[in-house]
Parts: sequence; structure tokens; C-alpha cells
Amino acid sequence: MLSSAIARAWSETHPSDEVIRLTRADADLTDAAATRAMLERVRPDLLIHAAAKVGGIAANMADPTAFLMDNILIDSSVLRAATDLGLGRVLYIGSSCMYPRDYRQPLVEGDILAAPLEPTNEGYALAKIVAAKYCEYASDQLGFDYRVIIPSNLYGPGDDYASGTSHLVAAAIAKTHAAREAGSAAVEVWGDGTARREFTFVEDVAQWIASSAAGMHDWPALMNVGAGHDHSVLDFYQLAARATGWAGEFDLQPDRPAGMHQKLMDSSVAATFGWSPSTTLEDGMRIAYDAFLAARTGK
Repeated sequence: MLSSAIARAWSETHPSDEVIRLTRADADLTDAAATRAMLERVRPDLLIHAAAKVGGIAANMADPTAFLMDNILIDSSVLRAATDLGLGRVLYIGSSCMYPRDYRQPLVEGDILAAPLEPTNEGYALAKIVAAKYCEYASDQLGFDYRVIIPSNLYGPGDDYASGTSHLVAAAIAKTHAAREAGSAAVEVWGDGTARREFTFVEDVAQWIASSAAGMHDWPALMNVGAGHDHSVLDFYQLAARATGWAGEFDLQPDRPAGMHQKLMDSSVAATFGWSPSTTLEDGMRIAYDAFLAARTGK
């Protein structure tokens, strides 16, 4: 989702640049030799590393070993190849999961490693923290411009809507759409609906990266990039129902895990570098749903 959005935004903002979007079809990023060979062929002026094994709370809980080790292997292959090949500019995409659970709100960049992580996604978070630290070390030791941005949860065109692996907004859209199609009167929601999440429209992040990355030498080691406000899980489901046109009831499941109660980020540092998201949640979810329908119909 993010890499395709960045590729579109970069091509629009810098039409004379050559944008090469590498996918799993080009190399298995858990294979260090294959990854190095791929990057050696391309040798980009700027490498934006957005690849990761990702999933929702159910997927993270079901397979923590894979979320830890696969992401460590992916990041090790990409980042070590980048330093070995002397690629001087790398932008690594972190995750708000890197922050401790039940800590102060909003979260600032210095809060990473300040307290225990959320257990339901600890493996994924640890892998992302390790990679972020590698970028910091590479910059300090080798003089490279390796920077890390930490987006909030993202949503929009190209999201993963598969049951069991989707994140909150995509899951809410897919479930309310399915309920409307099936004529179902209720949709199940894990937790009591009060947990709060910050979601940012992916196109806003992509456009900011495309317009601002030329100045990344002046960025700090890592920056939060989020919408600046959060909503309850139930709010997201209600907005999804409005977007999909489903009218029914939500079956709250308080015995099911809901993850961290809140993880709102302070993105004021990024704001000094031009970060100013403009897409409202309601507009973004409507655009996301239109893209969801288009992908299903092939139009």
C-alpha cells in the first residue's frame, strides 16, 4: 500500500526521476544474497525501505516468531546490503508499534525503549526497533543519511482487506461491506470498542515523502508522522458503516484482545519539515472503500 503510493506520488512530483518499485517478485528479501544482488543492479540514489511482514492483532498473536524473525531477516538483508554497497541515502519506514504500551500520550520519539512493549505485537515491534537503531548507527558511524519515519497506522487504496491479516480500518470496511452484501444485522468487533487508534491516509504520507525527502539530511534520526488525533475502535466501525452503506448493530467482544488502549503520537517535529496531512478520516475512508470496490470488480 505505502510503496505503491510513494511511487505514484514521486512520479507526479518528480517526473524526470526514474522510480523503480521493487517487490517480492524481484527478490526474496529474507535472502541476503538475492537482496544484495538486486540492489547492486539498481544502485539507487535514494532507497525507501517500506517492505515488512505485517498483519493485524490476530496475525501477530498467532505467529510471533515469524513476525520477529522474518522482519529481522528482511531488514538485515536490505540495510546491510545498502551499507556494504555504499548507498548513502536510505529512508526506513518504522511503526507506531515500536512505542511502549500504556505510556504517556501523545508519544514522542524519545519514548522508544522507555518501557515494556505491547505483548500482542512485541515480535514485530522488536524487529522494527532493531532496524531503526541500525539506521541510526549507520548514519553516525559511516556518515550516511539513513533516516527513520514512524507513521501512525495507515489506510487507503491498496490496503490489505483479508480476514485475519488486515488492520482496523481495512477490517471495518471489509466486514461492514460483507454484512451489507449478506444482509447481516450485526458485525463482531473485538474488545469493548473504547481502545483508541491514530490512522493516517496513506496518500498524505506518500505525498509528503515525495516532496520533502530531498531535505532528509537535515532530519533527525527518526520522526513521527501521524494524523495528530485518534478515534475509538467503535468510531472507526461506525465511519466504515457509513462509507459502505451498512445499517446494523455492532457486537462488541470485550473478552477478545484489543491491544494497547491508546498510542497517539506527537508529530510536531515532522511538522517543522512540512508535514501537514489534509485528508479527513471520513473522506479517506470513502476513497478507500471506492478503491476496495474497484479492486474487487477489476475496474
